[in-house]
Amino acid sequence: MATMLDHDLSTAFPAGTLITDPGECAFYAQDVHSDGAAPCAVFRPANIDELSAGLAAAHARRLAIVPRGGGMSYTKGYLTEDAGALIVDLSRMDRILEVDPVDMAVTVEAGCTWAALRDRLKPLGVRVPRWGTLSGIKATVGGGMSQNGVFWGGGNGTIAETALSFDVVLADGTILRTGSGFLRPFGPDLTGLFAADTGAFGIKAHITLPLEREAEAFGYGSFAFDTPDQAFGAMSEIARQGLAAECFGFDPFLQAQRMKRDSLGSDAKALVGMMKAQGSFWKAVKEGAKVVAAGRSFLDQARFSAHLIVEGRTEAAAAEDLKRVERIVTEAGGRSVENTIPKVLRANPFPPVNSMLGPDGERWVPVHGIVRHSRAVEAVARIGTLYEAHAAEMERLGVGAGYMFLTVGRTGFLIEPVFFFPDSWGELHRRSVEPAHLARLKEAPANAEARALVDRLRKRIIDIFGELEAVHLQIARTYPLKERSDPAGWQVLEAVKRAVDPEGTMNPGALGL
Repeated sequence: MATMLDHDLSTAFPAGTLITDPGECAFYAQDVHSDGAAPCAVFRPANIDELSAGLAAAHARRLAIVPRGGGMSYTKGYLTEDAGALIVDLSRMDRILEVDPVDMAVTVEAGCTWAALRDRLKPLGVRVPRWGTLSGIKATVGGGMSQNGVFWGGGNGTIAETALSFDVVLADGTILRTGSGFLRPFGPDLTGLFAADTGAFGIKAHITLPLEREAEAFGYGSFAFDTPDQAFGAMSEIARQGLAAECFGFDPFLQAQRMKRDSLGSDAKALVGMMKAQGSFWKAVKEGAKVVAAGRSFLDQARFSAHLIVEGRTEAAAAEDLKRVERIVTEAGGRSVENTIPKVLRANPFPPVNSMLGPDGERWVPVHGIVRHSRAVEAVARIGTLYEAHAAEMERLGVGAGYMFLTVGRTGFLIEPVFFFPDSWGELHRRSVEPAHLARLKEAPANAEARALVDRLRKRIIDIFGELEAVHLQIARTYPLKERSDPAGWQVLEAVKRAVDPEGTMNPGALGL
């Protein structure tokens, strides 16, 4: 591939769109967990025409092109092994182009954040069906469509499957439009080919999503369980019945980390936001008082916890669904606890990304798999056995491990092992974590041994998930798609790659292509 030394690119790209400073380029080549090779430059277009022109210029020079969204991923989606690639940062393309409450669609540029989209739609009483990840204050719609994220609305499925159409810019600058813009699909699902591609097929510039009416009534539940099979059994049955918009849980370790990290009862902004969301003055006062009274101790005796949000068109409908949830929990052996976590989280759905460092300043990195409901307990048991085999080494190096759980639609159970370990921070952490929060944390020295252990454990967990026929989000360069694919299906993906990127310059290595 060409490098900056081979060509003077200063006049080949639209004015003011290139960053060539080595320090800044190094920042853009970091994700939450890893550093990539140095790019030749960072290209920051302001609109689809500049994006098209820049990619055409890069293609003429055979530069590798690597799209980057909000930078919140941890699977090397925009990191390359070879130096000299052109990173395409879409953060300047952040406009909401059209909101159509009559035909129920919204079109955004790829760099629009989930938080900005929600802020625009909320006063209109509408939203998109899956409306972001917890990092949505920085994570972008384009990143969600490429990486296929999940959280808000996860009870109904993943983010990428909601897209109606894309405007995609291919490696040579060609603009390709998929779908009809109001119903997916129209013929073979071309939109679906570019969804969840982690940027391997092209760069999504414009995204059209369906709108739906915002729910009018809500119910919140938090529950404690003594064993994982109790917690998973209840969560799976709640998912099968479609009772919750979001249903997530924690194991004891991650529960403790969350309680240390989040001052749920005393965080004034979160409390005020939660109270405002209750809809009436007296209800707000009542619920706010319950949160303060509960503080952070209400889960002290719980081994596993589940938290969920029920939505409805009426208070009666939401209350009935919550009663069904409570019956399921009771039959599974669980018990109700104060529902502080889902209330505060839903009222403040896109908090600062301070949790990308642990409560004591540790590095944080997850890994995940989505399994069938019937394999969830086995998956956690096998991962637990792995931890037991490495317990002494984990203890010696200060590596902590926990889990987050999330039901995905009716059929999927997401298990996300999370690691905390002492290591120095990256520039991405320094720029992403709130300064006041960062100032309270202590940075550890570089710790190659702890990081290497975490990497080995993550790799083995991915193997375990593979043995259990799990699937993954944000595949990028971390999860082995080819090895898990039907051979004939993989040949189709390779043929698509050749058709849209014959030179192989679009995010080479993503998806294993």
